[in-house]
Amino acid sequence: MRRKQKGFAAQRRFTDQYSHWILLSPYVLLFVLFIIIPVGAAIGLSFTDFNTIAKPSFTGLANYINLLTNDAVFMQKVLPNTLMYAVFVGLGGYILSFLMAWSLAQLTKRPRMLLTVILYSPSVTGGVLLSTIWSFVFSGDKRGLVNYVLLKLELIETPIQFLKSPEYLMTVMIIVGLWSSMGIGFLAILSGIVNADTELYEAARIDGVRNRFQEIIYVTIPSIKPQMLFGAVMAIVNTFKDAGTGVLLSGANPTPDYAGQLIANHIDDYGFIRYEMGYASAISTVLLLLIYVLSRVVSRIFAERE
Repeated sequence: MRRKQKGFAAQRRFTDQYSHWILLSPYVLLFVLFIIIPVGAAIGLSFTDFNTIAKPSFTGLANYINLLTNDAVFMQKVLPNTLMYAVFVGLGGYILSFLMAWSLAQLTKRPRMLLTVILYSPSVTGGVLLSTIWSFVFSGDKRGLVNYVLLKLELIETPIQFLKSPEYLMTVMIIVGLWSSMGIGFLAILSGIVNADTELYEAARIDGVRNRFQEIIYVTIPSIKPQMLFGAVMAIVNTFKDAGTGVLLSGANPTPDYAGQLIANHIDDYGFIRYEMGYASAISTVLLLLIYVLSRVVSRIFAERE
């Protein structure tokens, strides 16, 4: 009997000590299999010359040196395009998400739910609608909605090739990117604002807050910092990993004159079209480092200060 009791006690101590690891083990296993190993493999391949057929050959830092010194397309087209897209769609979309979330939070429950679904749906069905609605809106013939309106108003004489012209493609991409920027970060911010403690606003009025702008700066944003941080990180990740907008709109990869080429498109170009996997892995590693640095900066901005 005593042996059984000791056995049960030992088993209970083991369970109490390692139960959290047991519960975490499925997630840890999947995280290692689908995140750690692929990222490690990509970093390792970035130091090689690999065409998916022959055995990878070690080249050291050659891919990174080539990327930063010899790849004129990357330095003159891809990197500036990505930074411009990140500023307008990433930062602009993040600010727009907050403003829309704050505006919806002022409404009653039913209209708020309806408008939230309407605003969120483009981020889910964006790929389908890109090839239908926006291709029709900016079509380069007279049937295109924008061209039709401009021709009717006699502002132009011939249709503009919005999706094929390097002059207009990035502008169209930014418009489409902002339209589909109300994603999961927008929902998180909206949830934070809706569930914010109303007593904070009452206390702020007593302390001298007199208008809505002061409420946003001194009450709303400080009270939803975790949601703001999550939304910012999601905006960074979604913006830098975007590889579909320019390609779907223009119908080509690379995009015309590389006008809509982003870092993710550059990775696809070298990885799945040219099959230069080592070089594509080097670009992926640079993109990973860029996302990590920006995420750390955002984390410091929204860090809780005692």
